[in-house]
Amino acid sequence: MSFQDCHQEHLLIYVFSRDTPYKQASEVEDVFTSYRKRVEPLRDAPRRSLPAPKSLPPLAPSIPSQAAPFTIPTTLEDTITALKKPLTASSDLKNPPTYPSNADSAHPFLGGSTPGHDRIKHLISSGSMSSYKETRNGMLGQDFSTKLSAWLALGCITARQIHWYLVDFEDGKTDLGKVVAGHGKGENKSTYAVRFELLWRDYMRLCARKFGPRLFRVEGFRNREYDWKHDGDKLKRWLEGTTGAGLIDASQRELFLTGYTSNRARQNVASYLSKHLDIDWRFGAEWYECCLIDYDVNSNWGNWQYNSGQGNDPRGESRVFNFVKQANDYDPDAAYIKTWVQEVRGVDTPEQAWQCWKIPDERRKEFGLEGNVMAEQPLKKIEYRVGSGKKRESGGGGGHFNPSSRRGSERGGRGRGSSRKDEALKKLLPFRQA
Repeated sequence: MSFQDCHQEHLLIYVFSRDTPYKQASEVEDVFTSYRKRVEPLRDAPRRSLPAPKSLPPLAPSIPSQAAPFTIPTTLEDTITALKKPLTASSDLKNPPTYPSNADSAHPFLGGSTPGHDRIKHLISSGSMSSYKETRNGMLGQDFSTKLSAWLALGCITARQIHWYLVDFEDGKTDLGKVVAGHGKGENKSTYAVRFELLWRDYMRLCARKFGPRLFRVEGFRNREYDWKHDGDKLKRWLEGTTGAGLIDASQRELFLTGYTSNRARQNVASYLSKHLDIDWRFGAEWYECCLIDYDVNSNWGNWQYNSGQGNDPRGESRVFNFVKQANDYDPDAAYIKTWVQEVRGVDTPEQAWQCWKIPDERRKEFGLEGNVMAEQPLKKIEYRVGSGKKRESGGGGGHFNPSSRRGSERGGRGRGSSRKDEALKKLLPFRQA
C-alpha cells in the first residue's frame, strides 16, 4: 500500500513522504542509519511550514455519548479525577511514590500552541538549542534538552516549525538568538542533533506503519522469541521505584509524580526492566503510556522494543546498560538521585546513592533504611569502582549482561555505556487533553 493510499502524510511530521525515495512503508529500512542516509541532508529535506489558518471551523454541535463504562468529563474536577485514576489506588501499588521536599519538575510547562512556540524561541535565544548536543544527557533542570516532545505529541507545534526556526537562526534572518554564538553561521552539531531527533520520530512512525500490530506484540519487529519472566513482586518494585538501583528508582518516581523523565533515564529504565530483570518489555511500555505527558504511541512502543532487543536496534539483545556506570557518567554527584529518592540524601558517597545496599549496615538506621528493601534486598547488584572501567554483576535478576538504549550508536553514541498534586495536574492538563 502506498503512502498516499493509506493517508500516511499526517504521520510524517518532519519530512514529507513524497519527498523521500520510498513509495510505501514496506520499503523503509530496518536500521535507522540506512534510512537517515537516504533522507539526508536533513536541513534540506523538510518542506515549508503551512501558514496559520485565519479561522477555524465551528465546533461540533454535540459530542456522541461514550460506551459504558467510559464517560466524558464535563468539569475540571472530573477531568483531573479521570487523569489521576490510573495513578491512584486502582494502580494496585502498595507504596506509591510521594513527592519529595524541594524537588522541582523538569517539565513544568503549559500546553498549547503559544507556549510551544515560546519554548522554541526561548531555546534559541538562551543558547540552549546551540548547546543541545553537549547537554542533552542531563537529568535535572529545564534546558538541558528541548522538552518539546509533549507539544509535538499533541500537535501544538510541528517538527517543520522547529526546523524553520532553526534555519532562520542559522541563516541570521531574524534577530532571534542574535547574541548567541552561531547566529548566522549555518548548521552546527547541536542544531543538526535536534533535526536528527525529529527524523527519529518520523522513523518510528514509519516502522509502526511497516510492521503494524507487531508494534505491540511481545516478539516485536524482529519477531524474536524470548523466555520473559513474570515476577509480580519485582515488577511492583520497579513501578514503585524501590529496586535499589538509584538511577532507576529516581526516574520511576519522577515519572509517576510529574509525567516526565529524561531520555537518558528512560533508556536506563527500559534496559533495567527488560535486560536486567528479564521482565516482558510491554509492561514498561504500558506504564509509560499511562504516565508520560509526552506519550506518543509509535515512539513509546518502538523505543521500548529497541531497548529490549525486540526492535530495530542492530545490536539487539546484546546492548545492555550498566545502570551504575551510567549514574557515574551522567549523575556523578548523585544530585538527580538525591532529588527524587529522598531516603539517600544524606549518604556519604555517590556510590551509596547509586546503590544504597552499599551503605554500611551500622549506618542504615541513621538514614531510615534499616529493613528497607532497597538497601537490604536490591533486585540487582553491580560491583563497580569509580575509575576502574570494570564491572561485575551479582545478585537478583540474571540474564544477559554486556557493556553497554533506546538508540545507542545509531544515535550518535547516546546509548553507549561510556558514553503536589492537583495544582501540578492543572498545569499539565492541556497536555493530557489530547
